[in-house]
Amino acid sequence: MRTVRTLMTAVLAGAALFAMTGTALADTGTPSPSASADAAGPTEAGTSFRTATAIKPDQPATAGASTGDYLYWVLPVDAGQRATVKAKVTLPKSARHGAATWQLDVYDGLRRRQACVYGAQTEAAAKDAGSVELSCTLRTVRSWAEPWANDPLPGSYYIRLTVVDLPQEDLGLPVRAEVRASTADTGGAHAVDGALAAPLVPGASTATPQADASTPAGKTAAAHEPDGGWSSGRWSDRWLWTAAGGILAALAGIAGYQLTRGSGRPSRVPPGA
Repeated sequence: MRTVRTLMTAVLAGAALFAMTGTALADTGTPSPSASADAAGPTEAGTSFRTATAIKPDQPATAGASTGDYLYWVLPVDAGQRATVKAKVTLPKSARHGAATWQLDVYDGLRRRQACVYGAQTEAAAKDAGSVELSCTLRTVRSWAEPWANDPLPGSYYIRLTVVDLPQEDLGLPVRAEVRASTADTGGAHAVDGALAAPLVPGASTATPQADASTPAGKTAAAHEPDGGWSSGRWSDRWLWTAAGGILAALAGIAGYQLTRGSGRPSRVPPGA
């Protein structure tokens, strides 16, 4: 019995060690935002997918525009991450002719509009409102999906902000937009087998990233990636739990053998029999 207790103690200690190791590796697997991400972000937005302004997670972005403009930003979202985009539009103080409805849309690297899990994606601002706030939380990004599926995949995600309904007389009034996107790791619970050959980013189909003709100098497709590079689903903490389960099963088998094999030759059998 002492041997069994020793084995069970080793089993519990091994499980605790793997749990702590998994947490530590999961924490170190995602790089913390760099100092540049905390600095002031871009102060302008693109007007189309091709001219979208690149931002990083947790980096604030602002832009001045006219009511009716389409404003675009783009950020990288990796496999296993759940992105949340928040936007605030400061409306003009001058008298407006009626309410205005603003909408926040998010598209993946294939320019497919992604549904929001929760958040106020469309909001109406009253005639005398000073600002309107919107938010959208996407589904967890998968490392791989079937061709027919509409699952979010790792790569560039485009944010589009615009007004969709307002009085015709209010078109062209100046507004100020503020956008911030954040990503959260969901862990191995959402991991799937398989991975894309390359993230869905501009220039992914070429051997080396190429700059679009409409992309400003110095900004190429390589800029649209996480600080630590793309994981592409190669690693998740599910591997640690699988290994821990295998070790625990082996230790449980040894403990069961120790319990069932007995202490040796039964005492009732005479010597030499």
